[in-house]
Amino acid sequence: MASRRRTLGWVAMSERDVQRIRVLSEVLGGRRTVGTAATLLDVTPRQARRLLGPLRDGGGGAIGQRLRGRPSNRKIAPELRDHAVALVRERYPDFGPSLAPEKLAEVHGLLVSAETLRKWLIEAGLWLSRKQRRTFHQPRRRRESLGELIQIDGSEHRWFENRAAPCTLLVFIDDATGRLMQLRFVASESTETYFEALRGYLETHGCPVAFYSDKHTVFRVAKQDTKGGHGITQFGRALSELNIEIICANSSQAKGRVERVNRTLQDRLVKELRLAGISSMGLPATISFRNFVELFNARFAVVPPVPRTCIAS
Repeated sequence: MASRRRTLGWVAMSERDVQRIRVLSEVLGGRRTVGTAATLLDVTPRQARRLLGPLRDGGGGAIGQRLRGRPSNRKIAPELRDHAVALVRERYPDFGPSLAPEKLAEVHGLLVSAETLRKWLIEAGLWLSRKQRRTFHQPRRRRESLGELIQIDGSEHRWFENRAAPCTLLVFIDDATGRLMQLRFVASESTETYFEALRGYLETHGCPVAFYSDKHTVFRVAKQDTKGGHGITQFGRALSELNIEIICANSSQAKGRVERVNRTLQDRLVKELRLAGISSMGLPATISFRNFVELFNARFAVVPPVPRTCIAS
């Protein structure tokens, strides 16, 4: 009785399977050649002959996908999935699905693609899909060459989490390539700290054509009735003497590229400092910057439209 029930059971088939059964049945009935059947089914004659065997021996149900209703041979073991999700939940709860698989491979030898891990984290409630997250202002078009425009900004944050007091990271990023040009920890944004950062940038990269900043008082005179200086700050006068233009954005969206980099740094850099055990703005952090910047640029920087470096003259 059980055998009869299996014989009379339903077999799920696709439209392609139904067409194959019809055409190959004509071959078995002598009404069509293997060659014409292969052409009609868009397969090789060899594959058509291979399909005739199961149809002759097992009927139409044998033509369907043999793995239908069974787990894929490429399916990842549930134990591996559970282990990866548990590691992210316990050790990397604030890591995104792009950074987390890097650490799983680097620290734990667990190889999982970013998209697979993203799916697992969404199913586990540890990550929000793109549709569930807010959208951002459409970025403006990049400049064409390296050094043509350098976006600068200060990002105040708990970079060392609870291991030290909040501080500010000065970020210099090239607009054309998205490359991090310089990072520097300071206590706060001031004319003095920006002068120090400017000196470090010029010694390493030379003079860019222009800097792009917000309207911080380091770059722009807030009071229109300020006497003397023609409405230019001390930092602005220094840039003018170096023939470097300073452009002040009218909104945070206008300098969205560096704002997005700041968010990425607040995610990735904070975790790298944590994993490295760094808890201050001293030399260890400076050394860590070098490795971090190199890896960051290798992953996120793009090729500029015009392969040249612009230097202010």
